[in-house]
Amino acid sequence: MSFDQIRLDKQDGIALLTLHRPDRMNAFTTQMMLEIVAALDECDADDAVRAVIFTGAGDRAYCAGADLGQGAATFDYDKRADKAATLPDGIAASPVAQDGTIDWSHPLVRDSGGRVSLRIFEAKKPVLGAINGAAVGIGATMTLPMDARLASDTARYGFVFARRGIVPEAASSWFLPRLVGISNAVDLCCSGRLISAQEAHDVGLVQSVHAPGDLIDAAIAKAREMTEHSAPVSVALTRHMLWRMMGAPHPMSAHRWDSRAIFSRGRSPDAAEGVTSFLEKRPPHFTASVATDYPSFAEFEDAPPYR
Repeated sequence: MSFDQIRLDKQDGIALLTLHRPDRMNAFTTQMMLEIVAALDECDADDAVRAVIFTGAGDRAYCAGADLGQGAATFDYDKRADKAATLPDGIAASPVAQDGTIDWSHPLVRDSGGRVSLRIFEAKKPVLGAINGAAVGIGATMTLPMDARLASDTARYGFVFARRGIVPEAASSWFLPRLVGISNAVDLCCSGRLISAQEAHDVGLVQSVHAPGDLIDAAIAKAREMTEHSAPVSVALTRHMLWRMMGAPHPMSAHRWDSRAIFSRGRSPDAAEGVTSFLEKRPPHFTASVATDYPSFAEFEDAPPYR
């Protein structure tokens, strides 16, 4: 499909997804959210894509956060026309009833940044961030479910929600402490201060820092390192297992999923090829398709309903 607020370029197994509103520092909108979700759907269905890299257009910002063009109504979802425009047919335009009660399952109550984060979390291809400038608000939180974050030395991170009178979104209260620890997460979110790429690296928010001209090449090299010699279906399944087991209550959950996954993958042509190519000292040629051969285990992978 065609996109207006992002660009999706595929080449040699890598999809480069560029947030493309350079005149607004790539500020986040509902339309951008919908386009990101559609682009990830497209990449998951395309076996030629081995990894997805997010970056921002221009040299000032990765994403400067939510577009504040609606002023004081920016975060009042019930008043925003761009939110109501995305509602399915038959859904009331407001979650607030005449008696003042709120329908918490209404689509307008659902955080749009969270829809991006959860879609990245669900991705079947490794997702990396090439953070080329300011990453503020949703520009910061959408990067948390990514499998690697590489930053330009000009990048700045800011979890500025409390300074705007709101709270962290995009499921960042789940992701951020797992990446940087609870003390660092509380510090970053309560202070709302901007931090440099180097400090982001020091607390574990980004894996590496690069000169601006080297950033995309470094991200592509990392994406290839993560995927080039590995079976695509194994990479997809491994990514899901590692992310989801971070919240499991007991290692028995991992043992149950491991056992099912090993049994399933062991019966696949990829397992035979992986062993044979190793013994024959040649590069493997894996044939299983992520789009058609992914062995889904609903009891571990399916998200609970939003309500």
